Amino acid sequence: MTILLFLAVLFVLILVHEWGHFIAAKKTGMRVDEFGIGFPPKLFSFKKGETEYSINLLPIGGFVRILGENGENGEEPFSPVASVASDRRSEASAEAGEGGTKSAHLQASAEAGEGGTKSAHLQASAEAGEGGTKSAHLQASAEAGEGGTKSASFTSKSKLAQAVVLVAGITMNIIFAWFLFVLVLMIGVPTAVDENSASSQADLVIVDIVSGGPADLSGLKAGTRVVEVSSGETTLSPITPTAFSQFVVSHPEQEISITTSEGEVIKMIPEVGLIESEIEKPAVGVQLSLVENISQPFFVALYDASIMTGKSLVAIVVGISKLAVDGLRGTADLSQVAGPVGIVGMVGDAAEFGFTSLLMFTAIISLNLAVINLLPLPALDGGRLLFVAIETVTRRNINPVWMMRVNFIGFALLILLMIIITISDVSKLF
Repeated sequence: MTILLFLAVLFVLILVHEWGHFIAAKKTGMRVDEFGIGFPPKLFSFKKGETEYSINLLPIGGFVRILGENGENGEEPFSPVASVASDRRSEASAEAGEGGTKSAHLQASAEAGEGGTKSAHLQASAEAGEGGTKSAHLQASAEAGEGGTKSASFTSKSKLAQAVVLVAGITMNIIFAWFLFVLVLMIGVPTAVDENSASSQADLVIVDIVSGGPADLSGLKAGTRVVEVSSGETTLSPITPTAFSQFVVSHPEQEISITTSEGEVIKMIPEVGLIESEIEKPAVGVQLSLVENISQPFFVALYDASIMTGKSLVAIVVGISKLAVDGLRGTADLSQVAGPVGIVGMVGDAAEFGFTSLLMFTAIISLNLAVINLLPLPALDGGRLLFVAIETVTRRNINPVWMMRVNFIGFALLILLMIIITISDVSKLF
């Protein structure tokens, strides 16, 4: 179930990102050849206008295929007018003859007699055009445009338009995260409250578990709601973090039963030595908090979600920057970085705390994707944005062959980094 949730979260976030590229490309007049949901092999597709919409087998996101996005000139017609104009030019050339006005001249000679008529010859030359197809060529040029066909490729558009398309995916991830924050705040966020101000609706929730302690060995998980605590014939009331701690201390070496909100009864015996600051104090190895669901009005949620989005982005940028600096120094701590395997576990943990917690986690991951994609590294949107900036400054287009080579190398390095992080994730499981 956890893996399915992870795939669902990944699918939505990548699809949102690609949807941003798709909309921006359409609005800037670029030709989108395909918008795919999932990754090939293709299951089925349909075409609307110039774009093919495909549904693919692998549900791990989506993709957008824009004409000329990989650096090729993409000088393909935006409409069939150019090909029609080209056909007309060819037809006119065939009629006029290779030498210019041969057929027209022969026709004029037949009408005027063998000696020829100068006026008829001039008229025929004017109709056929001195170079062969002048009038036909002018007509075709008028229909197709002075420079031929106006291209709808990525590379033919202005640098500003290219930058807008590249940034659009990142922007959509940020907007989507903000939307999720708004939704969560309106639904209600499980919030830790003080024992003295908590209402009767507050729940006692396990927020952390000491590894190897009685609670951990008994199978208790973070996020579990506790509805009853007892030992023998004694039942704890009211249930608060302070009362629970005192209850455990007053029942040393006695079995304590904890009933969860799912109706499961879990039993354990307190141990001493689990709390470093109070080595003689009996404990079961849990951290508890009273949690209450607090919702906000619409306009308050809009404002608070904006603040949350801004602060989260700053925190992510600072964290990634520190990791990059430490990496250059050779002191990076990969244990603080999570890859696919680590994120699967995080998704499961977030889901255990409830639907709103899963939405919050998805929003944070969306912001992480936005910041990572903005990094000026090949194969990422930020790397391609850097190419656009270089072309703007130098006023010269980068060789597409070299661009693809650099992107390939960057992609290979990213895959290598992902493998290293995945190995680190797996090692944490043992």
